[in-house]
Amino acid sequence: MIEGEKLSDNIIEKYWSRFPDTYDKKMEYVVGKYLRDEIIQELNRLPELGELVELGCGTGTFTDTIVPKTKNMFATDLSDSLLAVARTRFGDHPKVTIQKENCMATSFSSEAIDSVFMANLIHVIESPSTLLEECHRILRKGGTLVIVTFTDKDMILWEKIKMGVRFVKSWGKPPAHTHSFSPDDLASMMIDAGFTVETSKVLGSKTKAAYIVGQKT
Repeated sequence: MIEGEKLSDNIIEKYWSRFPDTYDKKMEYVVGKYLRDEIIQELNRLPELGELVELGCGTGTFTDTIVPKTKNMFATDLSDSLLAVARTRFGDHPKVTIQKENCMATSFSSEAIDSVFMANLIHVIESPSTLLEECHRILRKGGTLVIVTFTDKDMILWEKIKMGVRFVKSWGKPPAHTHSFSPDDLASMMIDAGFTVETSKVLGSKTKAAYIVGQKT
């Protein structure tokens, strides 16, 4: 890893690690409880996911929802402070291993994992294509990739403005490399990375999330 990438990783980690004790409340304030609940409902419809890696687990907001679908899972993040909250949250859960990982270059072996899940990660990553390439590397052939990420796709202008104000009040100025991907954007990137797309939709009413499920070809 080159020095510039290390610096970028440190900046990202520090940005999202500032408020571990109020992280979940801030996220809910920005996007709303309704959207979070709709995401959970969608994830509950997923089939069995085998051995799974969650990238960017944060405090474990969606880990609770995903773990019943798995044989076992690795909930990973770059932030030590957020992982500390996740460890407290899950304790000695028999199916969950909490560990620090850089999602752009994980320690997992190639073609070793059945499924990868990420929520609200890809839109704050400097190189989404590198992230998808890493997912493709660690997944077995036919493995499943599930992505949920906030988007302003189909949001009316006034709701975008209000969400932006709530974000700044909670987190301050967003990172320079923050994106807003539509499902079509994500589908195109996933296909380029070697996936077929099985599900692609927008969730939510006032605030939105892109939801996409793909399979490694």
